[in-house]
Amino acid sequence: MQTIISNISRRIRQVYQKAEGFIEDEREFPLSQVFLNATFQRFVTDNVKALKDLHADLHDDWLRLYATLDYNGMVITLSVDLKLVQMELNKDRQLIVFEQISDTQVIDAKYPNVFYKIGVRCALFFYQRILNKDPLGMILEKLGVIKVVDDLLHLDLNRWLGKSRSVIDTLSKVHVNHAVLREAELVVIGNVNLAALFRKLSQEKEESWDDADEFSENQVTPIKQKQDS
Repeated sequence: MQTIISNISRRIRQVYQKAEGFIEDEREFPLSQVFLNATFQRFVTDNVKALKDLHADLHDDWLRLYATLDYNGMVITLSVDLKLVQMELNKDRQLIVFEQISDTQVIDAKYPNVFYKIGVRCALFFYQRILNKDPLGMILEKLGVIKVVDDLLHLDLNRWLGKSRSVIDTLSKVHVNHAVLREAELVVIGNVNLAALFRKLSQEKEESWDDADEFSENQVTPIKQKQDS
């Protein structure tokens, strides 16, 4: 019994050492541009048939988003500049909100015939110059990628992340309240749910308590980032 109590006490100390003040204080967790784009690939692009690529170049306080669409025989690569307005990630909600700060640009396009080309150019001119609007939100909403709310682009990841038990289990322990953009880096700001960490400990087998370190941090499987075409 004394050995068990000793192991429990030591394990609690390890948890507090791992928490390092995360109980109440917000901390920054930097994520690379490569990791963000790999996440887009796995949880967005791979789940939307007409979307062939979605990736971003991250800069200080803004990002440039690239989207390649394959629709009705057309393959079009678009780019747009965005600001990050909101980012909330927890076990119940996984939402990223962007504000569009530039017009959509056609970077590359392949059309089945010249009439499609003329039609796309006319539609883009009509939206941007006549209606003083931008078609990107409408296009991505039609494809089921985002929702437009008060001219803001809402990317709700719950449709895809919610299906992953490992992701939801992680988000039950870490609550991301916001994020900021830096050069080639997304810095998420949040705190650790200590209660969830203790629940995790209670589910572990007694013999595993002697392991030196079960909580590996910042492990990211290297995934080759897509190169701009």
